[in-house]
Amino acid sequence: MKTTPVTDHLTQLTKLHFVNAFLVREDDGFTLVDTTMGRSPKGLIEAARSAGARIRRIALTHGHGDHVGLLDALRDSLGKDVEVLMPELDEQILAGETEGKFPGSWPKVRTRADRRLQPGDRVGSLEVVATPGHTPGHVAYLDTRDRAVIAGDTFTSYGRVMTSDRLRLPFPLAASATWSGEQVLASAQTVRALAPSVMVVGHGPVVRDPIVKIDKALALAKAPVTA
Repeated sequence: MKTTPVTDHLTQLTKLHFVNAFLVREDDGFTLVDTTMGRSPKGLIEAARSAGARIRRIALTHGHGDHVGLLDALRDSLGKDVEVLMPELDEQILAGETEGKFPGSWPKVRTRADRRLQPGDRVGSLEVVATPGHTPGHVAYLDTRDRAVIAGDTFTSYGRVMTSDRLRLPFPLAASATWSGEQVLASAQTVRALAPSVMVVGHGPVVRDPIVKIDKALALAKAPVTA
């Protein structure tokens, strides 16, 4: 597990070189945003312990397997006192309450959300921001203390910052699981309007000077598709 300090409140955790989760420091401990995937949650738990606090709650950006894959194992290890928070529409999909098939991996998850998130809800210092497109219920989180944004899979940042509306090199993986490219682009504009001081994403390194790089990503998204 690679640990990258981002701000005084935010740490990026990277597993298998390309899947990120995040520790957000609060007065009572950490909010873990996303869970990566695999079999063992020890790396995430140890990262929090090494940073000096316990994981108090788990908040998800969306329901794909590389973001919720360790949710059950974390709940088993940390206990039911750890609150689980998930965007409502994606929780409905994971709970089998929605008909139809959606792109990407939607694993069987026995852990149900203690709270289904709506836009504008607060998770400690984080504000929930609706950013649908990659999945129907996808959300971002804005840290109200310093305007750091956890943007999930609306963007990727390997090689360059890109929107996940359609397949592009050098990292097409996220786009291959996108539900609505049109809504991804609208949500990318939503993230830009937050005026983030720094942005982190589900796949790729920390994005410094995010507004400049978001503008380049939006310009790239508007460019004609070439063969």
